[in-house]
Amino acid sequence: MKVLSKIGSAVVGGLIFLAGGSGAMAAVIPVGIAAFPGGSQLITFDGLANGTEVNGLTFDGVTFTYTVGGAPQNGQVQIDGGPGTTNNISPPNIVSVGNNSGTLTLTLSGPAMLFGYGFALLASGTIADATTISLFSSSTPVGSLSYAASPDPGFSGGFAGIESTAPFDTVALTFNSNVGLAFALDNIRIAAPVAVPEASTLLLLTSALGLLFIRGRPLG
Repeated sequence: MKVLSKIGSAVVGGLIFLAGGSGAMAAVIPVGIAAFPGGSQLITFDGLANGTEVNGLTFDGVTFTYTVGGAPQNGQVQIDGGPGTTNNISPPNIVSVGNNSGTLTLTLSGPAMLFGYGFALLASGTIADATTISLFSSSTPVGSLSYAASPDPGFSGGFAGIESTAPFDTVALTFNSNVGLAFALDNIRIAAPVAVPEASTLLLLTSALGLLFIRGRPLG
């Protein structure tokens, strides 16, 4: 099943995937910044020096790996000033300085349900499938979405956000290297699963509400 949505001027396509083993259906949908609750983790890379190697970097509990053809590569992606400040990124940020056709994989510190980031491509105009987010629970695919870029304002870019009905702990990002000569990303947002009350807690709550209802009824 395929769904289409539009955030601002960026059209994105979403897919619903069967999340492994249990037979439970995991749906992924595009979301904007407003979907992230207060207290969500925000990674801005402040404090990291320009030129910091991103492959193998662990920052704010997230480990970054950059692979080209499946092999980890140093010297391709680093912390830099990038394109400067756009609507969705500001220095310092992650910038490709070499081969930009690889995959940037983020291993999270725990399960999440929401993920997003600001991005820019060294290109202009509107670009279809500018960046793609693929979610995994360990090695099991959870879902994937692709996002268009639009003028933001000097470079093509925007915000790519995704929400899943199943938790994930690994995120793989790719960028349209056929159009953009380089990519940058910043302001990574991560939100953990919302705590669900245990069955015993729900039973006690239901019983208490039922008792209040009975006591509130008039006699006779």
